[in-house]
Amino acid sequence: MKQAQASRLHILYLPRWYPHRYDPMMGLFIERHGLAVSPHVDISVLYVHADDKLQGKTYEIVHSENGLFTKRIYFKKSTMKPAFLANLVNTWRFAISHFKGIRLIRRERGRENLVHVHVLTRLGVIARLNKMIHGVPYVITEHWTRYLPNMDTYSGTFRKLATQRVVRHAAAVLPVTANLRDAMIDNKLRNSNYVVIPNVVDIQKFAPAESKSPRQRKKMVHLSCFTDKQKNISGILRVMKTLNQQRNDFELTLIGDGEDFDKMHQLADEMHLTDKVVKFAGLKEGQELVELLQQADLMIMFSYFENLPVVILESYACGVPVISTRVGGIHEHLDERLGQLTTAGDEKEFATALNDTLDNPNRYQSQTIRRYAVEHFSNDVIGRSLFEVYQQVARKTK
Repeated sequence: MKQAQASRLHILYLPRWYPHRYDPMMGLFIERHGLAVSPHVDISVLYVHADDKLQGKTYEIVHSENGLFTKRIYFKKSTMKPAFLANLVNTWRFAISHFKGIRLIRRERGRENLVHVHVLTRLGVIARLNKMIHGVPYVITEHWTRYLPNMDTYSGTFRKLATQRVVRHAAAVLPVTANLRDAMIDNKLRNSNYVVIPNVVDIQKFAPAESKSPRQRKKMVHLSCFTDKQKNISGILRVMKTLNQQRNDFELTLIGDGEDFDKMHQLADEMHLTDKVVKFAGLKEGQELVELLQQADLMIMFSYFENLPVVILESYACGVPVISTRVGGIHEHLDERLGQLTTAGDEKEFATALNDTLDNPNRYQSQTIRRYAVEHFSNDVIGRSLFEVYQQVARKTK
């Protein structure tokens, strides 16, 4: 097995979300953070996943090195009754899997200098225990929208107390937007070293098209997980219906799948939009996804809540402007050079913004948009930002 280099920092990633055998897209933004900083440090990833399909054993360890040294541990998910017993068993197996994995990685690569937790709270508790036992500091990157106003998923006295303690003892907290930082602080998650480090985009992979295919109609795209209560895809479809009553010089491709895919497809059918104005492309990855973004004239989002979706950054890297709702931290990286912001849920305002863009196709400069992505979200920029934090923590703990 590959050994971590003694002269380089060894960073152990503990992600809540990460690509796995059942979902290769989950937590890709976390993997990209690791890849971005990997030229400067040695990264080991330990990801644990509950698996209700595991047969004949309680734990399965899978090793891979697709750019990063990675151990995935799958544990058999308990379904015993009553439910609280199953929860206890699964929590135990989750914790044991992590401590098994940490020991295994240490045997193969040496002791870590720093633990980097991605998404709280359970992994923060594990990192805190690891610090108490072994003296290894930890930092936290948070991506979750649960801390934002009007969200009801950050609740429970024990969870809040545990999260507060974990955050307080972290060497640094690295939210992906200033908006998320402020929301965490408002929830009494206090730390003296908050550093905003956005998500990263592969600017070599996502780049402007050398040429766009001839078209009579402007191409819009929307990429999401098809969760309507967040992404408001039904609202997008209603706006498409309104626009189509006024003009026929556009089309929208919906990319992705998820819990509401069939429901949204049915709604588009009922509105007589499918294959006329709206196309459902399904889940796209790799070069197929890149080409869809490259050929787009506009990327749209109509979400009720977000942090800073990676698809916006990917669109920028392809030189494509964005029209989005003013939610989460999106406004921190979307101004008049890059697109337009609208009010969440305001279909009339959203339709006006789309009409305005369709009427003024030369308003946005592809190279200006591309340059913004390179300067703010490239592997080099984000990798160096992470490395600076790691170095700062390492110096304090020597």
